[in-house]
Amino acid sequence: MAPKVKFQREEIAAAALQVLRNKGVSGVTSREVGNELGVSSRPIFTWYDSMDELMEDVYKLAREKYREYLENGLMEEIPFFGVGKQYLKFAKDEPEMYKLLFLEKGRSSRGYAMESLSFSQDLVRESLSRIYNIDGKTADRYFRNLWFVVFALATLIVTEDCPYTEKEMQETLTEMSLALCKAYKEIPGFPDGKYDRDKIFSELVKK
Repeated sequence: MAPKVKFQREEIAAAALQVLRNKGVSGVTSREVGNELGVSSRPIFTWYDSMDELMEDVYKLAREKYREYLENGLMEEIPFFGVGKQYLKFAKDEPEMYKLLFLEKGRSSRGYAMESLSFSQDLVRESLSRIYNIDGKTADRYFRNLWFVVFALATLIVTEDCPYTEKEMQETLTEMSLALCKAYKEIPGFPDGKYDRDKIFSELVKK
């Protein structure tokens, strides 16, 4: 009679996620996952053909944890600002997951920043369009441009090189969000990139 499999696929993936938290992407090996489970690496390959396949499940678990943070942000009084704050909180609370989702080059589809950006846009598009009274295309552009800011700040956080306080980072998000909203609303053609840059700059610097 074949031996009974002690661990299920979900348990192995959860153990691998914990190894990621403790040791980073490079630390997720069959030996370390087995140690986390208290067994050899053999049960891992009962369910997975390779470590790459296991890392795909780890990526999905990390993305679901990230989703929880964004959804908490959407429940705040100012949802889009809440999303920005929660994005930075995720980077602070779960730096290794953040690195996997946004900084790890990875193999196949795992870990590409643009994939995670698209995932984020899909979550916030409806709320952003409704609250700021803009269409979906403009909402995506708005989110992308502000994401550049929070991505830079979050990267400083996870590399432990961020000199800014939480208050300073939130003020930066507010300033950038206000500037973008004003530009999209008041500069004809700005959302589509069809505006007279030189004329607008010339008028602004005279003020």
